[in-house]
Amino acid sequence: MSPNLLLPEETSSQVLRRRLLAGAGTLLLIGTYLVLVITQPAGIAEGLGQGVALLTFAAYLAAAVMLLVAVLPDLPVSTLTLIPVALALNIILGQFVGSVMVPLYLDSIGTVLVGFLAGRRAGAATGVLSTLIWSLFAPTVLPFAAGAALVGFLAGTAARFGALRRPYLAPVAGAVAGVLVGVVSAPVAAFVFGGTSGVGTGAVVAAFRSMGDSLLSAVTKQALISDPGDKAIVFLIAALLIYALPKRLSGSFDFIRRYRVLGQRGTK
Repeated sequence: MSPNLLLPEETSSQVLRRRLLAGAGTLLLIGTYLVLVITQPAGIAEGLGQGVALLTFAAYLAAAVMLLVAVLPDLPVSTLTLIPVALALNIILGQFVGSVMVPLYLDSIGTVLVGFLAGRRAGAATGVLSTLIWSLFAPTVLPFAAGAALVGFLAGTAARFGALRRPYLAPVAGAVAGVLVGVVSAPVAAFVFGGTSGVGTGAVVAAFRSMGDSLLSAVTKQALISDPGDKAIVFLIAALLIYALPKRLSGSFDFIRRYRVLGQRGTK
């Protein structure tokens, strides 16, 4: 290919700006999460008509935009068209599973899919955006945006370090991610929902409470039971979906090629 047809490489200052933007978005995510856990504001689950909910929504939205802008130069058009599909997949599955007697969530398959294909920042941004859109008609999910971002970040990290090169590694990485996500999400679940965010998970929390556990202890135990299994299933499903993609499509992602996410398959 003629050098004239290649896109110009980024300058060091452009790379630095992108990294600073990604760092700012990450810090805003973490800061918003910590404020919610520490202050436990009343009314946040009552919709955007409440000031605290509106401020939380705005902070998480700003963080997601920062992360997306920071990663946009690395994203092919296929990623930009994939993100809306991922958002819909998360919301539909999460809404359905949350209403049945299953102690799982399955509300992050789309987020993990983007993380596997496009990396940590794209995955984190997708997780946040999914939660924000969902919160427009289910306000109680809003405080979980940081946990959703962590899922996407960990999916991208797992893919970057080879978790998709062997199919059996994906659920192992998912189980490890589930432990971390469960620890992060448990305090939010305790103060927003009282531990009853879903029919199935709420039943597990109630069982621990009947044994004398405090609310936070019961919710944490439930999370450490549900989240590893949930994320193991989600990571495996997302990995199988990626392996089912044509090589040309999966190979169009710069992240897949740069880190040989799928081994030799991703480079052909």
